[in-house]
Amino acid sequence: MRLIQCLHEDRLHAALVEDETTVRLADADTYHLACDAMASGRSFVDVVEARLTDTRLDYAELIEAGRLMPPLTHPDPAHCLVTGTGLTHLGSADTRSAMHAKAQADEEDLTDSMRMFKLGVENGKPATGEVGAQPEWFYKGDGDCVVAPEAPLPSPAFAQDGGEEPELAGLYLIDDQGRPRRLGFAVGNEFSDHVTERFNYLWLAHSKLRACSFGPELFIGTLPGHLEGVSRITRDGETLWQKPFLTGEDNMAHSLANLEHHHFKYPGFRRPGDVHVHFFGTATLSFADGIQPREGDRFEIEIPAFGRPLRNPLTRETADDGATVSPL
Repeated sequence: MRLIQCLHEDRLHAALVEDETTVRLADADTYHLACDAMASGRSFVDVVEARLTDTRLDYAELIEAGRLMPPLTHPDPAHCLVTGTGLTHLGSADTRSAMHAKAQADEEDLTDSMRMFKLGVENGKPATGEVGAQPEWFYKGDGDCVVAPEAPLPSPAFAQDGGEEPELAGLYLIDDQGRPRRLGFAVGNEFSDHVTERFNYLWLAHSKLRACSFGPELFIGTLPGHLEGVSRITRDGETLWQKPFLTGEDNMAHSLANLEHHHFKYPGFRRPGDVHVHFFGTATLSFADGIQPREGDRFEIEIPAFGRPLRNPLTRETADDGATVSPL
């Protein structure tokens, strides 16, 4: 099952993707359908199916009219937390071989990044019931940093770069007992400032605090272990850069369960009613190939199993003096 969210008659609705051209509206948004499932003890899929209406909409027309929304949102954006983990993916066979060769170096010669990656390779997929290596973790923002599919991704005026990060994102809702409940997965563009990060790894946090996007579809069901996608950048209608990428647990140093454990082990991330969007990392970046995106370029990230691609044009924000502090 795959769901989107869209605006219809000034209300936010979830909608079932019936095929490439048609979606069928539910009578509520994704958040409230999930709350219904938790309160009733029924599965999310059962609740969605029970609350579908007879209204069908043209998928392409929703996109054209700008009515496509992220597939999961919280009514109060402050109660949606957007986070992620890095150094999680093995990458292509060549990259994996190179990384493993470097991981054989003397411990004192390893960078912090390579040491973190090595920990994941060695103990990122523990046996069931055991806790594995702790991954890199970062915070992106609350729900206000989430940009709808097809909408512009803003790069701050102070940014030195704005580049895509094609990733898998897990979407969660915390139930009344404080337990994380996974609704499903979506294609994500985690969008970062790689020039800032490259200057000094301690600036990683600064490079992540900005917009992102995910969707347009929420994938509900068992996640395949191996997923293949394509990330591309178009400029003036032409493909500027394009590269395949791999994700899914078969292509990761960590299991999803291990990454989820190390995020939700903190009580502050288990507040009943909160939504979480958690990015699981990538091994493919246009930045690594020397690409410098500019305003008007469009990022396109596609995993066929997840339906339509995630597309967002890049825009640059103008200077903002809102950070100036004055005495009260």
